[in-house]
Amino acid sequence: MTDRTTATVPMRGTAESSVSERLPVLALLALAMTAFLALLSETLPAGLLPQIARDLGISEVMTGQLVTVYAIGSILTAIPLTALTSGWRRRNVLLLAIIGFLIFNTATALSPNYIVALVSRFVTGMAAGLAWGLMAGYARRMVSVEQQGRAMAIAMIGTPLALSLGVPLGTLMGGVLGWRSIFGIMSGLAVVLVAWVLLAVPDYPGQKNGERLSIRQVFMTPGVRPILAVIVAWMLAHNILYTYIAPFLAPSGLRPRVDLVLLVYGVGSLAGIWLVSQLIDRWLRPLVLGCIAALALVMVALGLAMDSPAVIYVSMAIWGITFGGAGTLLQTASADAAGDGMDVAQAMVATIWNVAIAGGGLAGGMLLDGYGAASFPWAMLALLMVALTIAWRAHRHSFKPGRRSGSAVVGH
Repeated sequence: MTDRTTATVPMRGTAESSVSERLPVLALLALAMTAFLALLSETLPAGLLPQIARDLGISEVMTGQLVTVYAIGSILTAIPLTALTSGWRRRNVLLLAIIGFLIFNTATALSPNYIVALVSRFVTGMAAGLAWGLMAGYARRMVSVEQQGRAMAIAMIGTPLALSLGVPLGTLMGGVLGWRSIFGIMSGLAVVLVAWVLLAVPDYPGQKNGERLSIRQVFMTPGVRPILAVIVAWMLAHNILYTYIAPFLAPSGLRPRVDLVLLVYGVGSLAGIWLVSQLIDRWLRPLVLGCIAALALVMVALGLAMDSPAVIYVSMAIWGITFGGAGTLLQTASADAAGDGMDVAQAMVATIWNVAIAGGGLAGGMLLDGYGAASFPWAMLALLMVALTIAWRAHRHSFKPGRRSGSAVVGH
């Protein structure tokens, strides 16, 4: 069994587990499409809120809970479902998650009432939790260790695409076709994705009984807990402002242009993913520290000049660049640290990430009510300094210096 503090080396020598010297782009893009579908399924109801509320005869506050129960489904089930299926063949688990999107997005589209929609959304969240726990390990397994960072970047590109393009486009189409049609289209995408996976994604065996690590063993593996702590602080800071970006833009007069502001952020995110994909296998630690530090400086600028449109636009671009590759950086670091327990570790990452999304909404709402949107940058700065301190200190097992090569991270 591989040392749990290093990356798992892909097996070689068989058709089922061979590693191509070239990146298997088509297979990795199937994982990216899975991520796109998972995140779009989660966030799209927010853009279709008025339509869903009118159609189901409920308030917009109640409609908003369709996003909440999805996140709860992921939070509660990602870790146990990942542990339960760790011995299953990997492609079967991936197909199970995608079929979950197909069945329960269809159920949401056909929901006759609020309760059915709520239950459907919860189970769709369970499918997402299973998918998030699987994708990082799957992407890493397809390639050599030297290519794992780039593979992860390709597999995770569906996340910013869903936020920057999928949600606005889905919202626009929903106004023309109706919200039920949009969920039906997502089910159609799931059908296409099933065929794509069967044709392009290689299969791998699950872990044998003697190789499986318990949830507790993975959590106690050196390096895993500091990474989870960085995720909590960094993602909590991010979601405070991202959730309440509209009221934050009011002093600058950009609230009516929130779509353009988020487009700038989205373009920056794509640039960030590209940058990380090029550098992660050599400079993972500097990238993590640099992204957090740069975002902290952005918060200082926003705190001092949140009424300046120019500062807002430049800050949003830098914010996007620093955050676009965050998922790739943190999932790569956690997989490196967890070794044989990387699938369970990725489920922990997905769980903590969703907790931070919910926590950011709660904390941001409390700050907005109590101190106003001007308090956001300073609260975020405090959280980012905590994340930076933890990442800086956690250099032995979590965010190691040096180039990722062979079966470990080697020093300069």
